[in-house]
Parts: sequence; structure tokens; C-alpha cells
Amino acid sequence: MKKLFIVLAGFALCINLISCGSGVKSHVKGGELQQTMEGETQDNDFIQSIGIGAADQKMDNKTQRMSTSRNAAITLAQYEMVGIIKGLHVEGGVTVSKAMETNSDIYAKVNESVKGAEIVKTEWTADDGCVITLRLSKKRLAQMLKMNFK
Repeated sequence: MKKLFIVLAGFALCINLISCGSGVKSHVKGGELQQTMEGETQDNDFIQSIGIGAADQKMDNKTQRMSTSRNAAITLAQYEMVGIIKGLHVEGGVTVSKAMETNSDIYAKVNESVKGAEIVKTEWTADDGCVITLRLSKKRLAQMLKMNFK
């Protein structure tokens, strides 16, 4: 039993070190949302967005509360990410949003790429709410859309 505990503790430490090394800031402290949160960001390599999902406190089962808040947070983070992508400028002076209006394939590929975005951090609040941080490679997005971003 003691060996199992040591192995599990070591595994948890490794997971924690991996997630801390990702450079993603925490939005939850002591089970509560931070009063100040940095929003969506983009740099030369990645687009990043966050989503916050609340749990229905009337649910008796903690797992159900956590699951529904996680799903809500993912959905909101994806929605925010689509908004960021639509605002990206493409070579030729137009935005992705304008390109989507004229080409339904671009619209479908944006949605597909956002659904494939990497969940880099999942945080839980004391009331079973969830904060999700999503990240999408700009290079991968450009390849999928066959576009070059400014």
C-alpha cells in the first residue's frame, strides 16, 4: 500500500511539473477564481483562449457537476478562439472572417481546427466550476487553411 502511494504521488508530481512547464498561468487559487485574469492571447506560435464553466449546484453527483462545468468551459474557450481566429489578418489584407464569408471550406476548417485545439490546462474551483485553457498552433492553422498570416 505504501509503495502504491509513493508511485501515485510521484506520478502526480510528474504531471504537475509537466503542466507547470507549459508556461500557462493559473486562474484558480485556493479553489476560487482569481480576481484578475489575463484573457485570450496570441503570439507568433500559438493562439490561446480560456473558458469558464459553472456547475449546476442542484446536481447531487460531484462527477456530473465537474463534467458539465468542464464541457461548458471547453465550449466557451472554443467560441472565444473562433473569435480570435476570425480577426487574424491574412496576406492580401483581409481577415479570416472575410475569407470565411466567401469560402465555406475555410469556415469548416476553422471549426475543425478549433475542435482539435489542445487543452493545456484544466482547473477546478471549490464549487466544481472549471477553467479551461486551450491552445492552437498558428502554423498548424495556417497549413489547414492554406493561408499565411501577417
